[in-house]
Amino acid sequence: MRCAILTIGTEILFGQIANTNTVYLTRELNNLGFDVLYHHTVGDNAHRLKELIQEIYKDCDLIVCTGGLGPTEDDLTKETIAEAFGDRLEMHQESLTQLEAFAKRRGWKEITPNNYKQAMMPTRATVFQNDVGTAPAFALTGINHPSNNLPDESKIIVTMPGPPREMMWMWNNRIKPYLLSFSDKALSYKIIRTFGIGESKLETVLLPLIDDQTDPTIATYAKEGESSLRIASQRQSKEEADVAVDEMLSKVREIIGEYIYSTSDEELHEVVGRALIEKNISISVCESCTGGMFAAKLVEIPGISAVFDRGLVTYSNQAKIEELGVSEALINEYSPESPEVAEAMARGLAEKTGSRLCISSTGVAGPGNSSWNNRLIPVGDMFIGVYFDGNVHVKELHTGRDDRGVNRNTCMLTMFNEIRKVISD
Repeated sequence: MRCAILTIGTEILFGQIANTNTVYLTRELNNLGFDVLYHHTVGDNAHRLKELIQEIYKDCDLIVCTGGLGPTEDDLTKETIAEAFGDRLEMHQESLTQLEAFAKRRGWKEITPNNYKQAMMPTRATVFQNDVGTAPAFALTGINHPSNNLPDESKIIVTMPGPPREMMWMWNNRIKPYLLSFSDKALSYKIIRTFGIGESKLETVLLPLIDDQTDPTIATYAKEGESSLRIASQRQSKEEADVAVDEMLSKVREIIGEYIYSTSDEELHEVVGRALIEKNISISVCESCTGGMFAAKLVEIPGISAVFDRGLVTYSNQAKIEELGVSEALINEYSPESPEVAEAMARGLAEKTGSRLCISSTGVAGPGNSSWNNRLIPVGDMFIGVYFDGNVHVKELHTGRDDRGVNRNTCMLTMFNEIRKVISD
């Protein structure tokens, strides 16, 4: 099904809020096998919204909308869609009952007249109740075709509230099951997450599979520091589709297995944190160039306190000397941003804490190069010391990027990946 995502709200056009709904819905629709052709944003203007809907339907069968369902006068989405689809609004009793129950739970003294507007729905709409807010969602079919002004039942529009928390709840609990009912095939897909291989190389090494694909299909994606791919299949049954995806995944593993860290669309730190807990591996970290980023990510994992001993930000030379026992002579000889110091940091942390796994970071995040005793240290040169059960190795990074944020994030992700590798050996 060919579709477009339409976000409604002048505040988006003014840049007052980030349009996260479009990113979320694009990923979700693609994962369901829908072809997203367009992203549109329009302000709270009924005339432009109606014109845009009619224009979109020249190419698309489905529009997924968010926003403009609130109680204020500029919330015109329902009225405009009803007009475009040759319908009108009337009070929807179930929505009214839910609104009144919501107001009672919240202890409202009264429901203002404009709030009742949220219970008005197009007469032909399929209405979806909102358990986390006051504005229901709805779906409508049969837009009047511009050429003959007759309803085209193949055209569908679904509309959800704009606040991301409400939108995501409505999507997962109401709209997604509804849209899947329009497919006569069962869909199965897996998102494969990789680290250490760029998108262009990923696509190149998988070309023999990609070039021959019909079903399952393979699509590659890139994000900062990582690459991922989606394997999807549509068959007559979910079981058939699952088998097809798993067979293709086996072929992909044969080619890039060393880079795969998840087949369930998980973040790298989630996979590593869970593995540390499951294997009961105690860990401590000392960070210089990453400045606490690694520890901050690690503590996002529920239950990590069972294995995470401590995190130190040893940014200055003095901190490395006092907290980790790094030799001042070693720093003077090799520089604070060196593989030798990264190794000494990890060893010193192990001696201090007794943790089975200790990891360190140091390097030049930027902007600009650094120098030590007249020796140039290029920006993007970073070093990670990994101590595990008495063995130490140093991972070197040479990004060549003069971007402090990118370099620090790359170092942090690489720290997690080095842990993943050493504890899975």
